[in-house]
Amino acid sequence: MRAITVRDRESGIDGLSLAELPYPHAAENDVVVRVHAAGFTRGELTWPGTWTDRAGRDRSPSVPGHEVSGVVADLGYGTTGFTVGQRVFGLTDWLRDGTLAEYVAVEARNLAALPASVAHVTAAAVPISGLTAWQDLFDHANLQRGQTVMIHGIAGAVGSVAAQLAQEIGAHVIGTGRTADATRAAELGAHDFVDLAGDDLEKAGQVDVVLDVIGGEIRYRSGLLLRPGGTLVTIADPPTQQPPNARAVFFVVEPNREQLTHLATRLHDGRLKPLVTTVLPLDDAVSAFQPARGRTIIKVTG
Repeated sequence: MRAITVRDRESGIDGLSLAELPYPHAAENDVVVRVHAAGFTRGELTWPGTWTDRAGRDRSPSVPGHEVSGVVADLGYGTTGFTVGQRVFGLTDWLRDGTLAEYVAVEARNLAALPASVAHVTAAAVPISGLTAWQDLFDHANLQRGQTVMIHGIAGAVGSVAAQLAQEIGAHVIGTGRTADATRAAELGAHDFVDLAGDDLEKAGQVDVVLDVIGGEIRYRSGLLLRPGGTLVTIADPPTQQPPNARAVFFVVEPNREQLTHLATRLHDGRLKPLVTTVLPLDDAVSAFQPARGRTIIKVTG
């Protein structure tokens, strides 16, 4: 099969290439997915899990990408819940070869069924951003109807999904970003927008929840806006101090089939529209790792 590989940790983007690899082995409780579309994170070449397996052994060269949408090609021993030919999508293991390939082996528990109405390119944009937003708002912050949530980077992949989920439950959404992001925030239905380049963040007033993707001074100032008992959830880096009378939580997104199913239902009925800026074929996937704004999805098959 064809796949994008990266040679070693030191080579970074320069070590990326399109190569021929063996068809993946389906271990116990695995699903081999024929990849139709795949998502990736540009920074993942620096992640420790890109280079080692669960035992800490080097596994370079490795295949990047952790978001997949495709069709079940094979089932490993003991795998239940799926059938060959079924449409699926999900978030793959951080410590195994990824999804920028024609086939990928995935633990069955990390996948969910994908409705026929949802395009693979759309579904591939959801696992990381969708699960991050869901776990941020509901698992860690317990966002409730009528509360106010400040979403940093509202025009980004995570922020745009979080805005849609928060509005669905009846929360008041304050988005932040660059000047050019104001239009996107309005399209997402944000009730207010704060331009981080010019507006005074503190003018936003008190909030119940902050979704932070920035860290640093912005995270510190945002924490001061929290009402007593409020929660700041960050994916930037672990906070060094807690906000007064509130709490700050750092987390790394985890696969979750039930939550993927909830997201698939919203994709099917149009309540959720993920951000996709660019679609490229697998042959051009190496170029997609260059720094750029927006969300790029790799179309592998079809």
